[in-house]
Amino acid sequence: MLSKAKIKLIQSLDQKKKRLEEHLFVAEGPKVVGDLLPYFTCSLIVGKSSWLTANPAIRASEIIEATSEELRKASFLKAPQEVLALFQLPTYSVHQDITSKELCLALDDIQDPGNLGTIIRVADWFGIHHIFCSRNTADAYSPKAVQASMGAIARVKTHYVDLPKHLHTIRKENPQIPLYGTFLEGTNIYHETLSSHGIIIMGNEGNGISRAVQENITHKLFIPNYPTGTPTSESLNVAIATAITCSEFRRRE
Repeated sequence: MLSKAKIKLIQSLDQKKKRLEEHLFVAEGPKVVGDLLPYFTCSLIVGKSSWLTANPAIRASEIIEATSEELRKASFLKAPQEVLALFQLPTYSVHQDITSKELCLALDDIQDPGNLGTIIRVADWFGIHHIFCSRNTADAYSPKAVQASMGAIARVKTHYVDLPKHLHTIRKENPQIPLYGTFLEGTNIYHETLSSHGIIIMGNEGNGISRAVQENITHKLFIPNYPTGTPTSESLNVAIATAITCSEFRRRE
């Protein structure tokens, strides 16, 4: 039976403050929970009898069999699934020279957790293992972001940093590392020389890349619409723009 206290705890993890206090985050559904179990320490599994029977080897500090109604009360989803889990928040470190060896992403004040989760999923698809997030970027471990990542949060490490300062340090210590940003006035991405390492920087949904971050960018890229010069949407969703950009980088390899 899932107690009221446990339901209250789960629901409180919608708040970043509580996630940090409890050092826990929520994941829901067989796909997401299944992907996260090998990577993160699981504090609690709440599952329907059918799911628990089908997964007898799961490891968690506590396992509770719950009814559909109990899962509905605890869930953040409109259509609760068979299982919900609480995982311990990870702590990551990153080597200073990672951007000289790998392609990474940087996110400048991405506000929508759904966009963030989708970007994490895109990064996972294109083999990008590290994302540097500004302090004001949405929390990667919010329920919505975790759900939108569809398990990719297990393989993609997010690092929250003072982004302008972080990029400035990289430029100062490794001036040869390319720092790419997407702009309406940039160079056509399909004509630009692209590297297999460095950082791709994506900006805020409404304001784009901030001036403080722009000062550190070495290459400005533009994703053209087709056919050129015809009326079109004002801009692309940031997650879609990230996917197009990452795809072109990987295509060059």
